[in-house]
Amino acid sequence: MMKRILLPTDFSENSLNAIRYAMAFFKNSEVDFFVLNVQKTSNYTTADLMSRSSGSTVYRAILDDNKKSLNKFIEKLKKECVGEKYTFHGLVDFDVFTDAMQQAVVTKNIDLIIMGTNGATGAKEVLFGSNTLNVIRQVNCPLIAVPEAYTFKDIKNVLFSINYQGVPTTSIAPLIEILKLYKATLKVLDVKEENIHVTSAETEASLKDLLGNLSYDYYLLSGIPIPIAIDAFEQLFPVDLHALIVEQKSFLDRFVFGSETSAISYNSRVPLLILRL
Repeated sequence: MMKRILLPTDFSENSLNAIRYAMAFFKNSEVDFFVLNVQKTSNYTTADLMSRSSGSTVYRAILDDNKKSLNKFIEKLKKECVGEKYTFHGLVDFDVFTDAMQQAVVTKNIDLIIMGTNGATGAKEVLFGSNTLNVIRQVNCPLIAVPEAYTFKDIKNVLFSINYQGVPTTSIAPLIEILKLYKATLKVLDVKEENIHVTSAETEASLKDLLGNLSYDYYLLSGIPIPIAIDAFEQLFPVDLHALIVEQKSFLDRFVFGSETSAISYNSRVPLLILRL
């Protein structure tokens, strides 16, 4: 069961929105939320550091300040979820963002990360900001990326997209748990962007091995770039969560940015559940 959830925050509206999504997502469940704030020295000026007392180190001074800010932030969250069985734990680190995230995942036995997409307008990373994209690539933990300003909705339909290379053999326990928790309908979208010698019958056989007795609707789209296919599907069918397995950097790049011959980037309309091999 997913009971230990990591929530990174920089105290921005985007991160607060993702945390509110997490609190709504686990409503009526018993959950430990670990709220992590990561700091780096470049956020502070020389004057800030020199103003500290001689008896305190630079790192300790910065961490103490942010612990106070984080405690106030957590108190605000507690007031928004009175009556829920939530426990909040504040974590402050002074490190590279992804290193701090990975350390928290390991030391706190984290089951799931929930964070904002933090998209960068006009940049290559249209769907994900650099922090989110780096977490997906480098931190070994399932993750839900919440689009900016997205408000939680009961999860009735889940899209599970698979790439043209076939269905990988991996654990999809978080996806199965969510489907059971919300009694949601699963829609599997098989996108065959290139002439790959994997038949639909072979793919469905692999899906049955992966999903067991779970029922699902299977859809096949071929000859269409992955971002366009998924965007079109989400416009035609109501979807509340989109799950995908990230096998390697190449697939992630093709999914987010399109193929080498397509300049179209994928902008998610719904939260993304990222599963790792």
